[in-house]
Amino acid sequence: MSLFFQTVGGFRSSAQRAPLLSGLLLGASFPSYPFVRLEMLAWVALVPLLLSLVDVRRAGDFFRRVYAAMVLYCIISLWWVSLATLPGGILTILAQAFFLTVPFMLFFAFSRMAGFFYALFALPFVQVGWEWLYMEQELSLGWLTFGNSQALLTPMVQYADMTGVWGVSFWLYCFNALAVAALYAPKGRRLRYLVPLPVMVALPLLYGVMVMNAENEVPGNSVRISLVQPNLNPVDKWERLGAVETLALHSQMTEEVAEVEHPDLVIWPETAISFPLLEAHNSEYYRFLSRSTGAWNAALLSGFTDIVRVPSGGTLPSGGPGKQDPLTGMAVESYNAALMLSPRSDSVQVYRKARLVPFAERVPYSGQLPWLENLSFSLTGAGSWGRGPGATLMTMQTEEGESVALANIICYESIFPGFVSLFVKQGAGLLTLVTNDGWYGTSYGPWQHLAIGRFRCIENRRAMARCANTGVSAFIDRFGRITGELPWWKRGVLTRDVPLERELSFYSRWPDLLPKASLLMTVVLFAIAFRRRVLRGRSV
Repeated sequence: MSLFFQTVGGFRSSAQRAPLLSGLLLGASFPSYPFVRLEMLAWVALVPLLLSLVDVRRAGDFFRRVYAAMVLYCIISLWWVSLATLPGGILTILAQAFFLTVPFMLFFAFSRMAGFFYALFALPFVQVGWEWLYMEQELSLGWLTFGNSQALLTPMVQYADMTGVWGVSFWLYCFNALAVAALYAPKGRRLRYLVPLPVMVALPLLYGVMVMNAENEVPGNSVRISLVQPNLNPVDKWERLGAVETLALHSQMTEEVAEVEHPDLVIWPETAISFPLLEAHNSEYYRFLSRSTGAWNAALLSGFTDIVRVPSGGTLPSGGPGKQDPLTGMAVESYNAALMLSPRSDSVQVYRKARLVPFAERVPYSGQLPWLENLSFSLTGAGSWGRGPGATLMTMQTEEGESVALANIICYESIFPGFVSLFVKQGAGLLTLVTNDGWYGTSYGPWQHLAIGRFRCIENRRAMARCANTGVSAFIDRFGRITGELPWWKRGVLTRDVPLERELSFYSRWPDLLPKASLLMTVVLFAIAFRRRVLRGRSV
């Protein structure tokens, strides 16, 4: 043990290398390919960085060390974004690293005002409060929420049904802070910080085992769902294959599965219908799909491109001004959307994506400052999409006449815990997700996206049907476990009976309580630290 502390002491003097070690550990702990399981590194990933910051007195030096760690972390975790857009990938890494550095600067302020141990105590509140606050504004990527690193450690994160992913982040920050305190404290005081560490590992595992073993043995109602994965190169889909050929491929695959599996619901991926199906000049294709759902005897949920036109001065779903059509003078806006057609209804339901990828789908704050539109890195060349009005359910009826409410989520929206919980609170019995991660090739970006989505199932105790263009299409149960999966980058259809849930988890009822409380606690702790600094200054 003494040799261990001597080693740490020697490493602590290597202040320039320690932040980079933390960046490496953070990046390695984040989900990548499913066979890489290094998530436990996150439990100590911040230790080298925090130890290297103990004696730093200048804000500039402090910022540089933290920012270096966060840049390396973002490079390892998010390099795959550059496969879709190199400028966008570089901007994502540099900007995300900056936003990850911000709460550490508040940690620096705490340390200077009230001491290093006080700052360690404040660290979990500062970080979790900031993670949530950052995710609530348009500029947020929100991908690297610390708790997401544990997404594949299913038995250990079941308490997210009470706290959301924020509780997992809080737990990790607490563990790192205690580990640092144990290493930095005088020998006689180390035990008080070491004793809680094994308990912090055991408690989440114990809760997870209890919850998963108490699973209801009486099955409830279910809906039979088929996921259609066409395995299309997304660039070819938009530029070479063509909308009609794409529609024909999806229809043929659906016809084949409908004859054999008899699903209640068929799901096509994001932008599977890559043209505005509901425009008058596309009415022939709309009628074709309406007739098809009748022949399949199944509802169809599909991503598509939606266009809304309103008279000049009218209100678009996004609340923004849109673009003016020079021929008609009408305000026009395009949306990344999803529609549902049902053989037992003549109406079409439309959901418009509300949480959009910064710069790739919508330039942040371009509604208020239109000139920002020049900064778009749109993958489809469409410029900024309009923003939908928010969480709204889709409903369908099974052949037996049962009504089913769906929380249809589009791609990037699945990383927002509070947003997804709004669907469930409105009555969604299951989660559906349409996505297109094919922009990122054979990188681990799609696997990360799948892993993060598993948290939404745990938080809300809802199963998910996830349909992707090229992978990863999968069914996930209420405990975040994969129950069925299509091979990556393979064309195919997957069918499962997906259980419907009615009960609301604690998190679904009261989402984001922990980060909001953490923000309040941060303000209180800052006020106390500031008062200490003032009183100390007066006594000098």
